[in-house]
Amino acid sequence: MAHAYTPGLKVLEYTVLTKQRRLPLPGEILVSKGAKVTAEQVVARTNLPGNVQTVNVAGLLGLLPDETEEAMLKKIGDKVAKDEVMAQSKGLFGLFKSRVCCPINGEVESISKITGQVICREPPIPVEVIAYIDGEVIDTLKNEGVIIETKGSFIQGIFGIGGETIGTLDMAVDSPDVVLTAEEINSSFKDKIIIGGSMVTIDALTKARSVGVKGVVIGGIEDQDLKKFMGYDIGVAITGSENVGLTLIATEGFGKLSMAERTFTLLKSLRGKKSSINGATQIRAGVMRPEVIVPSEVKEPRKKTKSISGGTGLEVGMAVRIIREPYFGLIGKVVNLPVELSHVETESKVRVLEVELANQQRVTLPRANVEIIEE
Repeated sequence: MAHAYTPGLKVLEYTVLTKQRRLPLPGEILVSKGAKVTAEQVVARTNLPGNVQTVNVAGLLGLLPDETEEAMLKKIGDKVAKDEVMAQSKGLFGLFKSRVCCPINGEVESISKITGQVICREPPIPVEVIAYIDGEVIDTLKNEGVIIETKGSFIQGIFGIGGETIGTLDMAVDSPDVVLTAEEINSSFKDKIIIGGSMVTIDALTKARSVGVKGVVIGGIEDQDLKKFMGYDIGVAITGSENVGLTLIATEGFGKLSMAERTFTLLKSLRGKKSSINGATQIRAGVMRPEVIVPSEVKEPRKKTKSISGGTGLEVGMAVRIIREPYFGLIGKVVNLPVELSHVETESKVRVLEVELANQQRVTLPRANVEIIEE
């Protein structure tokens, strides 16, 4: 029997994970298939074309457009420095010459006899792509990038800001329901990724940034605190490009929400280990979740190794998070999946499920109101 796809967050103690590391333009691949790489290692590089500046040489010198090339002291492909003379008029009897200087450091890219304009381009911008995770190169994409495989723990969050960063995990609180305040932040967290509890305050985020914390993983955050910390209101598109000094991941959502016990326990067990995190989030087409990746040297995991690719359907015994009121944020276990359609408050008929919460209470709700927590 077919089932509807149910979204889910992954909280996996041990899994096989692959990452594509691509260049924005074709370039040079620096590693070969089978190579072992570290997260900080540069695996590919290229050069982005520099910015251009257009100079109306004919207009500045009072020439006809087709006389522009004759007035140029620099030809196409020649290097030119900022404020260096690149064109001049013949003047009157060799005197009273007008000159045009280059506005940038770069080279002359084109000279137009039609418009009389000269295009100067700045030097190319080097771009390097790092591995992001410790692992093995399992394939190379010709002139484009590499595919890296690693094994270890993988945790997804609900929402995040800030891009990729790498650091050692450390605990800032002892319980998943504790609010992370500025008092818990100290200089020992410099260059680390710290784990909080139910919420983080704006003062704690500000102090974390000032002491050099690379990332904060927390249960929830108030929307107003996030806005104050960033300095502007976040939009509805993809996040991850914010330049706010650290990467922030909320595992449960907005507000004061205790981090799921299994998530907190797993992160606590990984304390002191090297981690790669990314706050990039996209909730529309092409869903992208913020992530925490901790490579592990475990050769024979206690559990069956899982792949993170692909969705799954609801099954009895699965852990789920309720994502709508009145039980928003609560976690429970699926105990029944009735086949028959049931009436809900809106008077529509939908498929429902029965969930047993942590306090043994059983609630019935639409299947669309939960997301799977994969363990």
